[in-house]
Amino acid sequence: MQTVLIMLAAYLLGSLSFAVLVSKAMGLPDPRGYGSGNPGATNVLRSGSRLAAVLTLIGDAGKGALAVGLTVLVTGENPVTGLNAPLAGAMAFLGHLFPLYHGFRGGKGVATAAGVLFAFNLWLGLGTLATFGIIVAFFRIISLASIVAALFAVFWSWFLFGLTPLTPAVGAMALLLIWRHRANIARLLRAEEPRLGRRAKP
Repeated sequence: MQTVLIMLAAYLLGSLSFAVLVSKAMGLPDPRGYGSGNPGATNVLRSGSRLAAVLTLIGDAGKGALAVGLTVLVTGENPVTGLNAPLAGAMAFLGHLFPLYHGFRGGKGVATAAGVLFAFNLWLGLGTLATFGIIVAFFRIISLASIVAALFAVFWSWFLFGLTPLTPAVGAMALLLIWRHRANIARLLRAEEPRLGRRAKP
């Protein structure tokens, strides 16, 4: 019963879409109505407000980290070897993708996944972030960096911890993240994916 309650609470926490909430609070257009239509920090940046994008990034990452952190606090388990923390992280991520409060129309989960990974383990988070940063530096395409980093997150989890419950949870998140980027993948193959810094008018 405790595991079920943890999963439910993590999903509800993950369902908070900070892109929508921050944009509404700052009087900006709904991020689902311009640019890529994705309620995430990258699309909020296209509104021209860096502050809104930063607040969205912090909020989305923070809710993922909070879901894992609270689970560790309640259960006392190690997030690497235990079961509840990986499940909580995965459910918070799922909540971001399919948020109950926003008609199940969520984002792609990059920031939330990052928060979850850092809460799981600092080295896992740093390894994945370094992979993301390298791809962004070379190509300046956020979607490409997100996809590559998701794949490497699974590698880093396996390399650091082996086949603990953490690795399948990271793998499931990676698959969902890549699936959510399927339109981006199509644009990448057509060389039409926008690069970092391009604005889309609301």
